[in-house]
Amino acid sequence: MKLVFATNNKNKFDEIGHRIGNLVHLISLNDLGFIGEIPETHMTLEENAAEKAFFIFKKYRLNCFADDTGLEIKALSGKPGVLSARYAGQESFSEKNITKVLKELEGVKNREARFRTVIALVDNGRLISFEGRINGKILQKQKGSKGFGYDSIFIPDGFYQTFAEMSLEEKNRISHRTIAVDKLIDYLSKKYRN
Repeated sequence: MKLVFATNNKNKFDEIGHRIGNLVHLISLNDLGFIGEIPETHMTLEENAAEKAFFIFKKYRLNCFADDTGLEIKALSGKPGVLSARYAGQESFSEKNITKVLKELEGVKNREARFRTVIALVDNGRLISFEGRINGKILQKQKGSKGFGYDSIFIPDGFYQTFAEMSLEEKNRISHRTIAVDKLIDYLSKKYRN
C-alpha cells in the first residue's frame, strides 16, 4: 500500500521511515513532485496535523498522514507548543528558537517540559489521530550535536542524555514521535495484514 508522509522535513521523514520499514510503501512529498508549503493555520497540534494530511490527500487522492509536534514547557504556560518550529519568528530556525527558550527560562527553577506529537492519518477520506508524549526537562545550555529542533536542550525523564546526545536508534526507542508512530503502525498492521 502507498502512503504519503506530508512533511518537507527530511529528518522527520527519515526518522519515521526507519520506524515504518516495509509495512507500507512510504512516499515523500518530493516523490510526488510537490513543491511549496503545506498550510498550518491552526492553533492546536491536532488541527494542524489534520489540515496538512487533508491538503495532500485532496490534491493527490492518496492516503496520507502528517504530524505536528510541539515542545510544551510548564513554566512558559505550554509554550512554544504549536509554534515550536517558528517560535523566534516566521523565518526562524532551531538555533534562534533555542536561544529564545533559554532566555525566557533564565532564573526559572521549574524546567519541566514535554514533547507531544500528534499524527493525523487520512485513510480513504476518514481521519484517525494518534498521539505520543514524553516528559522531561529543559537544560540551561545545549548538549549534543545529533537530532534536530530542541533536541539539544531536552532530557527525557529517567535519562542522563539529551535527545541530541543519543543515537537515532536510542532516541527512536523512547521518543514522543515513536510513541505516536507505533500507534499508527499498530493501526496499519491490523488493517493491511488481515
